[in-house]
Amino acid sequence: MRALKPGDPPFIGGYRLLGRLGAGGMGVVYLARSTGGALVALKVIRAEYAADHDFRARFRREAEAASGLTGQWVVPVTAAEPAAREPWLATAFVPGPSLAEAVTLHGPLPERTVRALGARLAEALTEVHAVGLVHRDVKPGNILLALDGPRLIDFGIARSTGATALTASDVVIGSPGYLSPEQARARGGDIGPPSDVFSLGCVLAYAATGRRPFGTGTAAAIIFRTVHEEPDLDAVPWSLVPLLSDCLAKAPSARPTAEAVRDALAGEGEGEGENDRGREADWLPPSLPRLIAERSSAVLALPDPDPIPSPISGPGRTTLVEQQQPSEEPAVSRRRLLTLGSAAAVVLTGGGLAAWAASRPSSGGDGATSSAPLPRYVIGLHADLSGPDKAIGRAQERGARLAVADFNSRSRDGRAFDLALKVLDDAGEAKRAEEVAGKFVADHDVYAVIGPTGSASAETAVSRYEKALLPIVTVSSGDDVYSQTTTRAYFQLRPDENTLSTPFIHYLTHAEKSRRTALVDDRAANRTSWQIVRTLTAYPPSKGTTTTHAVPADSEDFDTVAAAVLASGAQAVVYAGSSPHRAARCARALEQAGFRGTRMAPEPVLQTAFLKEAGRAAEGWVMVTTYVDPAELPAAARFVKTYRKRFGVRTVGTVGRFAVEAYDALLFVAQGMSELGSVEPERGAMVRRLRQTTHKGLAKTIEFDPVTKEFRWVNGLFLHRVRNGTPDFLGRYDQVKKA
Repeated sequence: MRALKPGDPPFIGGYRLLGRLGAGGMGVVYLARSTGGALVALKVIRAEYAADHDFRARFRREAEAASGLTGQWVVPVTAAEPAAREPWLATAFVPGPSLAEAVTLHGPLPERTVRALGARLAEALTEVHAVGLVHRDVKPGNILLALDGPRLIDFGIARSTGATALTASDVVIGSPGYLSPEQARARGGDIGPPSDVFSLGCVLAYAATGRRPFGTGTAAAIIFRTVHEEPDLDAVPWSLVPLLSDCLAKAPSARPTAEAVRDALAGEGEGEGENDRGREADWLPPSLPRLIAERSSAVLALPDPDPIPSPISGPGRTTLVEQQQPSEEPAVSRRRLLTLGSAAAVVLTGGGLAAWAASRPSSGGDGATSSAPLPRYVIGLHADLSGPDKAIGRAQERGARLAVADFNSRSRDGRAFDLALKVLDDAGEAKRAEEVAGKFVADHDVYAVIGPTGSASAETAVSRYEKALLPIVTVSSGDDVYSQTTTRAYFQLRPDENTLSTPFIHYLTHAEKSRRTALVDDRAANRTSWQIVRTLTAYPPSKGTTTTHAVPADSEDFDTVAAAVLASGAQAVVYAGSSPHRAARCARALEQAGFRGTRMAPEPVLQTAFLKEAGRAAEGWVMVTTYVDPAELPAAARFVKTYRKRFGVRTVGTVGRFAVEAYDALLFVAQGMSELGSVEPERGAMVRRLRQTTHKGLAKTIEFDPVTKEFRWVNGLFLHRVRNGTPDFLGRYDQVKKA
């Protein structure tokens, strides 16, 4: 809530305005209090829109439609005045966050929460459709979360299914990313209840994954994908995929009804005791009831308004009567309880006592509350969530969200602030990467950024962070050109290319003792190939000899190279390249030539494509990486267990690459913030502090050389070996004796 502006009236329709909940091009939503003490969200439309006869008719219909809905999961309308110069509508105030805000702050919801959310929203839509209405704007921003369940709000574009459309037939109504194909095509006559079901499917996919099923980008691009492409449900829990696929069918007739969706999702806790508040309060993950309690506490702590003249209309004149306000109360009074209204009263019952406790004065005389909300500092995540490196981006998002949850769960005696995570997707595109950087730089609530997660992010994006002195911490980006142009705000928590050759030399010297090593110089890899070949030629393993066998960038002839390797009498082969596809061809050629020595390759090769295309020829290959397998680290056992449970990972060993590294990176930033002491974080101070911070993470110790200011790379290089078609983590390169 923000403070009222000087031009805001003190009263509207007898409601005392307390603050602004939101504002847009069409109007303002205020937090207001009725004469009886109940809080409401009061929506006021600007006069220029109200002057349009059709618009005013639509607004009147909104009020009439919403006032006829009385279901548990729909926010009731308490009053409206469509005929006013600036029409307004009041609904019961719900102190919980929107679904969009909850997912942004705390990440995707667990499957049980998504099921409860879907069943209750479907029940709300069942009632809406039963009275002949279509909502037409079901989206995360129009869904509020309370302790007992969600609330569907904003019927501003709802209309009777039998009524004549008040908008032109070629105008798209709805929100891109959540509108149906028939809405996207602007076919007003085709928009019926199935359209809301499609939007509900989009909402549930977003709730389960943290991203829209038809991606991000321009409205035109999203609309095109909505109409012509299949939704991205890869990260949706497998048990929900069939139902959501049906909801997202292109043909309206192929979608289930809202009632059918409700029945399909109704499971444990649904449909067996709607009045069982204790069970209803358990539908949310642990972090959200606390957020709702904090919001409720803040509402309960609102001071009574100062005496302000209240207009009372009389015959031919208006008189002003000063309101009498009660004195301050030492604890929550019945009047304060009433301010929440019936829709939010559950916050103070059935497990919502935290809100009441938070509003009680402490025993001290300074008026401070013993459980007052801590300041919340935001860390950004600049990720590729929908492009070529989306798997790495999603894994890092998950790791970062677990870090935020772990930090915020610590005792308040050991921390002075809460953390929040803000995630933006660059889709692996250079232009969008720069735009994402610009958004983070412009948001002064963001004190540091993790990322970019994708290798395609442009140098200009990191340059934006550098110019703003906004700390940018990367765990997976391999573009070392960044480190050549940025020296202050850029923190690369992985070794640079100049050090990636060291594990090859060390392993072939101390573990395999290779004295004749063949280097396959794949010229398609450019810098990666050149760096490995140059270093191993200058410093051959075991102080022996090396032979170099080049493959032109436009050639796929690895058979000739394999024959030359065999003829050279090599005891080991290092593939100096970055393509998993070309590496697979090299592996098959070496096997067919009969080579049985040690085979090694750098991190970019260790992809599913290499394992599948190389087949049995991939067996035994040793890979140098900058990431670990947390499932093999005893210290990370709790992280792995929480990761699998929260994100529905059922297969052993499938924690995403760089997930635990992102977890460590975020807590590294948090430690830097904490080390600033009582000083509020500031971007420049954070840059200086982080260079001096040492954080013992789960994957590795994060520290910087006091002289060079560079990451101590010896902590960040590891080996994997392919066994039975999957990578087997061996450990830190200098601690591996033999694969």
